[in-house]
Amino acid sequence: MSKEQTETSWSGFDVNDFQRRIIAEFRGNNGKMTGMFEGWSLTVLTTIGARSGLPREIPLGYLVIDGKGVVIASANGSDRHPGWYYNVRKNPIVTVETGEETYRAIAAIPQGVERDRLFEQVVAEAPGYGDYQAKTTREIPVVVLHRIEPKPGDERVKGMGDWIVEVHDWLRGELRTLRDQADRLIEGTAETIETTPPDLAQQMRTHCLNFCGALRRHHTGEDMAVFPSLAAQFPALAPALAQLSEQHKVVAQLQDSIQALVGGFVPGESDPVRLRAELEELATRLESHFDFEEQTVVTALNATAEAPPFA
Repeated sequence: MSKEQTETSWSGFDVNDFQRRIIAEFRGNNGKMTGMFEGWSLTVLTTIGARSGLPREIPLGYLVIDGKGVVIASANGSDRHPGWYYNVRKNPIVTVETGEETYRAIAAIPQGVERDRLFEQVVAEAPGYGDYQAKTTREIPVVVLHRIEPKPGDERVKGMGDWIVEVHDWLRGELRTLRDQADRLIEGTAETIETTPPDLAQQMRTHCLNFCGALRRHHTGEDMAVFPSLAAQFPALAPALAQLSEQHKVVAQLQDSIQALVGGFVPGESDPVRLRAELEELATRLESHFDFEEQTVVTALNATAEAPPFA
């Protein structure tokens, strides 16, 4: 019997009942097991069923590597992934019970070199998982459980998601400034062309150049680095990340239009009302995009990466 109990059924053996009894003993003894599991480090992992949408509990072997909880989708060396693995692929938010504490986590599935590095450490601590890998051509996934909240008493570390929100807020502020400048242009031409401050159009061109450049760099960084990394670790986020990337293209088209309007703006000749309308459309689309992004990826980013040192 392995440290990982799977959802496989054996003739004459009720796996579900067996797992329920393990869970009951685990919870009744604060994670301390007797009998065949005495001395083993286990967890009760609660996932959301990929098809049912209902909570699913399963006892699994539990390791701590690099300070993070790790579980292995070994299925005793079966050629098929265990059911709970499909659950975390669809919904990575899980609850982890260790006997000493219960915490919410987001389950990441490392790929390539990182997966191999972790699996090597897993086998060093629990050689049985190496035996399982030898039994199947299926690459056995390693699942890393990133805490969503810090341990009690620990200070919350600023995460990459927090930094992304700060960048969004800065960009929101910059766009508000652009809209305010457009309003001033409109007010300046309301009665007479001469009342328009002579340097306001130039100020706006400079501000627009800075804002549009920062926004483009922000979105390029997400498309080239942040989103592919998240999609690899959190398959459930892939559709939303693809949608965000498509939104980047729409925003970029609006940016190009606004830059052309601002770059060619001539006080007293160009139409500031049209410019203001374009800025309003950009603000509406950008706010919708930022809101969706913050709801979708901030939790995963905060759990997996700290904010950059310059943030």
